[in-house]
Amino acid sequence: MATINNEDYFQINTDILASFPKHRLPLNLYIFRDDIAVLEPFYRKGNRLTDEQIEKLVALCEAGSVFVSHLDQEVYKQHIVKQLDLVLLDPHFSDGEVAEICILAIAKRYLNFYNQSVPEVYNALYRDVMVLTEYLWADKYRIMPFVRRLFRKAKPERHAVNTMIVGTWLWMQQFKEYTRKDLDRLVLALVLHDIGMCKTPQFILAKQGRLKPEEKEKVIQHTYHSLKLVQKCELTYDEVIHACFEHHERLDGSGYPQRYKGTQISTIGKITALADSFSAMICERCYAKAKTPEQAGRELHSDSRYDTLYSTPLATAFVQGGPMSNMIDMDSKADTEVRWLRNCALVFPQKTRAFAKNTRNVWIVSNCKHSLGAISAIRVKYSVRDV
Repeated sequence: MATINNEDYFQINTDILASFPKHRLPLNLYIFRDDIAVLEPFYRKGNRLTDEQIEKLVALCEAGSVFVSHLDQEVYKQHIVKQLDLVLLDPHFSDGEVAEICILAIAKRYLNFYNQSVPEVYNALYRDVMVLTEYLWADKYRIMPFVRRLFRKAKPERHAVNTMIVGTWLWMQQFKEYTRKDLDRLVLALVLHDIGMCKTPQFILAKQGRLKPEEKEKVIQHTYHSLKLVQKCELTYDEVIHACFEHHERLDGSGYPQRYKGTQISTIGKITALADSFSAMICERCYAKAKTPEQAGRELHSDSRYDTLYSTPLATAFVQGGPMSNMIDMDSKADTEVRWLRNCALVFPQKTRAFAKNTRNVWIVSNCKHSLGAISAIRVKYSVRDV
């Protein structure tokens, strides 16, 4: 018997368990024995489960007795990222955990579409975006943890996701009533607004100095490329068209490609322009240093080329003490352990004769909250029997 104190274990959901390979799982499984209050190893990754063991495992999982070590947490997270619809199967995920999983999943799908812009690849991105909108449709305040989790390194997929998040948040600040169809089309429009950049030569995107006139013209063309690509995928919604074509237009007519001004620019165009600029400004780029979200928000709000009707939240949200002041850098993921502790399961001390025989401080799980990778973080003290 090996005793492990203050160890993190996670309770696995039956639907998530069913999504793994049937006979060979990529992680270790433990079962909690209520009768003797010990956590026993049940399965070692790499081994093969028999049909009898699978049947027993399913029954134990339905009873809430199957756990995974936090050491396998990354395996869970990557699994959910690849099958994002699994994130909706369990109601006990924390909002922050769902946000991180959705962000990573959609970034991955977007990059695939960016590299191979065909309808078949787009369909996978579309499905994951619909998972996100279904999640946000249930409670619009769920967007808040997303806004706190922005990328700070400039890459196509990260810029697309940042713009999607910030634009959706700005839109929700202004519009209190909307339909699910409105939300679906908005989020699609925001994430796809810059997809035409995949047609811009990489040497131009990586250039540090001032662009030559012919190079600048190639950059301007990305708005047209975006339109062609979304139409190729039969996306003819006004929201998508406006986001792709107008996100570089400015109120004073100084933007491109059509030099629209004022009311000529649609609401979606104005919001996408703000979100696109903000997302670019907070990232380290080859030709400009990154600004803090607070700096970027204030600059955009004071810039007369952007509509203050939509930029006002940016001016105050990221200041010290503001609702978004505690930003989480998605590139470094420095908040991993913080999230484990903050979202740990509700536990309480239970003293019985059976428990006392095994350890002096035993905690029993109650109303588990699931953590990253479809599991619930549990800070516990108990005996672990090595069988």
